[in-house]
Amino acid sequence: MERFWEQNRTTFRKIDSVDNLLSTEAVEGMTHKGAPMSLLGGLEKTNLRQQALAALRRAITTGELAPGTHLVETDLSERLQISRGTLREAMRQLQQEGLISSGARGRLAVRHLDTADVRDIFEVRSALESLAARTLADRADREEAVRELERHIRQMEEASDGSLEERIQADLDFHHALCTLTGNRTLVHSWKSLEGSIRMSIMYAGVDQAISNMSAHRHAGIVQAITTGDPLTAVHAVEEHMTDTIRTLVGSDLEQHPA
Repeated sequence: MERFWEQNRTTFRKIDSVDNLLSTEAVEGMTHKGAPMSLLGGLEKTNLRQQALAALRRAITTGELAPGTHLVETDLSERLQISRGTLREAMRQLQQEGLISSGARGRLAVRHLDTADVRDIFEVRSALESLAARTLADRADREEAVRELERHIRQMEEASDGSLEERIQADLDFHHALCTLTGNRTLVHSWKSLEGSIRMSIMYAGVDQAISNMSAHRHAGIVQAITTGDPLTAVHAVEEHMTDTIRTLVGSDLEQHPA
């Protein structure tokens, strides 16, 4: 974890601890003294909305802001050193991405995923990415797409020695490319709308399970299936990939509540 904070230190002008960042409920159980440096420090004055969005998204998907954490607008805007209007814009985007949700009295909090949520996310992903794989496999000029996907596989292999965030990004880049290469903008838009939820679901069962799901070898099977030129083989490869991922994330719950 210390390595993660150090790698992201230069992103911000000032990095503060998360003390006093959140409401009393939010910080309960967190270490105040000697806590790792936070991603939610003051931001540079350029492109503040995007920086705020990136900082909050990263803090949520890495667990710095745990599920259920209440997000207090006044505290967040002060820590990020941005206006409340800019913060609201960023938080609206996070709501659209499924990273935060509105609770009682409109209070915003980091979304909590349960087993059913994770299953739903991956079932929708499976449908979208199966369509992408089938489309690419059915193309006569699929070799170009295969080469691009193989490039992403190599990037995943390189990222295996990097930070957890780098590994997650390499994994997502592969799946995003799978959809983008189809040229189907509606498909890409649908996948992008799920990206925030996908990031959260990756970490649902902890770091070890997340890493096992992000191995380059697992993803190579999808590329090999597309190479065959058989759309059904490509679809089956994606469906098997997603089913294995769900099984890793939710364990025995999958057996108790089969899809």
